[in-house]
Amino acid sequence: MAARPEGTPVWTDAMFTDVESAKTFYGDVLGWTFGESSSEFGNYTQAYKNGKAVAAVVPPMPGQDGEPQSAWCLYFASPDVSATAERIRGAGGTVLMEPMRVGEFGSMCLAQEPSGAVFGIWQGGTHEGFELEGETGSYVWAEVFTREPGKADDFFGGVFGYRSKTMQDGEMDYRTFDLGGDPLLGRMVMTEEFPAEAPSYIQVYFAVDNCDKAVEAARRLGGQAIFGPMDSPFGRYAAIQDPQGAVFAVIDVRTRVGEEPEWA
Repeated sequence: MAARPEGTPVWTDAMFTDVESAKTFYGDVLGWTFGESSSEFGNYTQAYKNGKAVAAVVPPMPGQDGEPQSAWCLYFASPDVSATAERIRGAGGTVLMEPMRVGEFGSMCLAQEPSGAVFGIWQGGTHEGFELEGETGSYVWAEVFTREPGKADDFFGGVFGYRSKTMQDGEMDYRTFDLGGDPLLGRMVMTEEFPAEAPSYIQVYFAVDNCDKAVEAARRLGGQAIFGPMDSPFGRYAAIQDPQGAVFAVIDVRTRVGEEPEWA
């Protein structure tokens, strides 16, 4: 597999205090199966769809302060994680976890952009990232939700060299970032509908065959729909909070309603 361009979303994982319950939840909602946990790397456990790696789950690190908050983390590709970390600092971001080697799998760091959203950087080794994308049960899209769009836009453009397009919609401040013309990431402004205490974050979307059935499965297992299901020109989608508090989205990209908006 050819190396993905720097700034391409390449992997996602989430921390859960109860990993077994998380495996049951995502196994039912997204049809995932799970490999053996790697005790050498904090019981990191990969999730698979049709035998291909799509995500991972992991318990909290020993000695972690306070009550850990479950959340999905999106990783962006880098050919040199240390160099990317320096650009993150130079663009006003914060490196939360310094670059570190993860055995032969690759190298990583965790960071926070100036408006508050946390993300990761991944320099692939034997683990290059997603083995399946855009198909049922796999990663398909992600969006930065922020109250300070100017800071987020400048940061991501500065670190990864993204170009951007803005949706021509008077009711919504929405932008996409791209490399070589291919949109890779969305940016949405958080409105008053979001709780005041909700921080900026990156929402990961997984593809499903039927959005409503995915929401029903999530509710049956103790999750809740915090937005949708809703039709759009891009697919029928919903944002879900799982029983441990992690938020993600599901989308049926084949069920599209309405005309795609104009961009500039």
